[in-house]
Amino acid sequence: MYKTLKRSSINQSIVGVCGGIGEFFGISPLAVRVIFIILLPVSMLAYLILANTMSMDGPKIKGYK
Repeated sequence: MYKTLKRSSINQSIVGVCGGIGEFFGISPLAVRVIFIILLPVSMLAYLILANTMSMDGPKIKGYK
């Protein structure tokens, strides 16, 4: 089964974009946030696009399908 890129419902500071990217690639969401801050002019536009196009991750409740 393949993973899909979704906003995180657990690792979110604003809307969960960096948390979702971190979970997708298996890296720390903090590292993704630092990269977004370093590349601020470009990443601001990318963040806005991703925040509006990425779907939200489902709730992390045991037994939820």
